[in-house]
Amino acid sequence: MRVAFFEIKDWEVRYLEERLPDRPAHFEAGTLDGAKLNEIRDVESLSIFIRSQITADVLDGLPVLRMIATRSTGFDHIDLEACRQRQISVSNVPSYGENTVAEHTFALILMLARKVHQSYAQVREGHVELAALTGFDLQGKTIGVVGAGRIGLHVIRIARGFGMRVLAHDLHRDPFLADLLGFQYVGLDLLLAESDIVSLHCPLTAATHHMIGGRQFGRIKRGALLINTARGALVDTDALIAALDAGQVGGVGLDVLEGEELIREEKQLLDGRQNVEMLRTALRNRLLLERDDVVFTPHNAFNSREALVRILDTTLANLDAHWAGQPINRVV
Repeated sequence: MRVAFFEIKDWEVRYLEERLPDRPAHFEAGTLDGAKLNEIRDVESLSIFIRSQITADVLDGLPVLRMIATRSTGFDHIDLEACRQRQISVSNVPSYGENTVAEHTFALILMLARKVHQSYAQVREGHVELAALTGFDLQGKTIGVVGAGRIGLHVIRIARGFGMRVLAHDLHRDPFLADLLGFQYVGLDLLLAESDIVSLHCPLTAATHHMIGGRQFGRIKRGALLINTARGALVDTDALIAALDAGQVGGVGLDVLEGEELIREEKQLLDGRQNVEMLRTALRNRLLLERDDVVFTPHNAFNSREALVRILDTTLANLDAHWAGQPINRVV
């Protein structure tokens, strides 16, 4: 039974080959697309990352596929219903970088709070105006954590270390943890109204799509910072730009964007096959990222050496468990 890995780096290939000595494997640095299907039609197991879109058409080109191991926590890049219909098991990596993403969250917060990116730009330009670089302390401020799961709880721990007041919004409340870590569960509207910083740590579902939109920006504390290291589509980008223009939001730290794949692959927009909405998304994101009150990292919050090794180890465990007939970490 062959296994194919896509979106894989050279060091990851070496790491995997050492741990799959008797398993025929196919490795590709790029994403899985229709042009690659003929090369892997005989694979029974497939491992991909977030940029490979696994649609029903892709699955039709893999007639013997029985298992997909995504090297990510999120799985919105996979058509789960199509997998169910074809009896293809899907496993994810539910836990690998809680502290990693939480630390990156605070990197974005500190860049905005202390105007690190603007300071760097001024120094490079050779003209420093300290009055324009005045930031604010985190101590004593209120942070609202939307999604108090594994990553959100790490954010809460770090925030408490900074001496911050913490509000959390989550469908599932754990009073014991709230008491232990010193935070308070509240509704989303109250969190938005009282938080100096709002940080998103939710999965992307039909219910959470654009959960921060025009109505929510209307309720957010004026001048608050918004941080998103979860999924781009949690935030309505048009409403975000309007809130920035109005001064309702004081700054934004983003590791994710709606349509972020268009930033990485802008040359695809020139091939004449893209629709108007995709072009609009790319332009809107470009305008957003050119603002001084926005800092952006390219879906990089997970990307530490330690977290990457944990991802590979969990993926190998998922594959081994599937081959042994005792699957783990299944989302399908």
